Amino acid sequence: MVNKKKTTIKDIASALNISPAAVSKALHNDSRISTKTKEAVKKVAKELNYQPNHLASALRRGKSNLVGVIVPRTNSHFFSSVIQNIEEVLNKEGYNIIITQSNESYTKECNSIDTLLFTQVDGIIASMANETIDLEYYEKVKSKGVPLILFDRGENDLNVDYIGINDYDSSHMIVEHLIEQGCKRIAHIGGYRRTRIFNNRIRGYVDAIKKHNLPLDESLLVESSLTIEDGREKMLQLLALKNRPDAVYVAGDYAALGALQVLKENNIDIPNDIALIGFGNEPFTAMVTPSISSINQHSAEIGKQAAWTFLERVKNPKIKQTLNKIILDAELIIRDSSHVNNKPF
Repeated sequence: MVNKKKTTIKDIASALNISPAAVSKALHNDSRISTKTKEAVKKVAKELNYQPNHLASALRRGKSNLVGVIVPRTNSHFFSSVIQNIEEVLNKEGYNIIITQSNESYTKECNSIDTLLFTQVDGIIASMANETIDLEYYEKVKSKGVPLILFDRGENDLNVDYIGINDYDSSHMIVEHLIEQGCKRIAHIGGYRRTRIFNNRIRGYVDAIKKHNLPLDESLLVESSLTIEDGREKMLQLLALKNRPDAVYVAGDYAALGALQVLKENNIDIPNDIALIGFGNEPFTAMVTPSISSINQHSAEIGKQAAWTFLERVKNPKIKQTLNKIILDAELIIRDSSHVNNKPF
């Protein structure tokens, strides 16, 4: 097998019988190098398939124009929309992004942070994995002076910029909507309490139930990873109760889809027997039958705000800036799955 050696600046210099320094200056369009030499360097570089070493350049300049983006998964409309808007804003300012996904794994998230720091990224924008409890690796980012912006999922203990929605109020809004529809036994398939946003959603649910003097039944409050499979499993668990719920609020749309599948397989009338609401406003929520009510998390705005916050940090590094804690108001999109027509009030 032929071992193809990577072309270096020295190879180009040797081919043209000029110094490596002159090649480097020509590749960077230095005004001290003649147009003729620049064209010759570019021609040989192309012929030899020269690829610049961006990491070495970043080490020399102390700036890579790269921003790392860590998300739990990319196959979610919410996260893909956030990424798209981060990229659009940063590209206009000369930055490119490196996307990594944790797949909800703490270990994979830590490896991603190490890789991004080794690549000399100018900043990291992240949404934490479900498994993440130990914040050591995020503290490492801070200790190196690399701007860190968290979105959607983040921990107050890190004391960094954060962009998200009001998860507590969102839950309150959902429960009150269901109560307005005549529902009295409302279940919640939530995320894990250890994750701040899911803890806030659980608190919002509990407080709304208490506010309206409904009994708080712990059997109606279950935690999960919020996958489709979790939604199916937890919905079956709720249906097996002697006194089953008349509404289910799910803290993620994929789990809500799994719950919907189970309800339909069991010929349960949605929403008249059991109403259903998800969270995230994934595109499929408007396409399934019945369509699923859900919370719009304003993913585009979150992505833009995260990118703008990073740019503020790097444009004024010597100015001590107040931390950005941007909390957006959520919007409840009411669809067929929770709009009850014939329940007694």
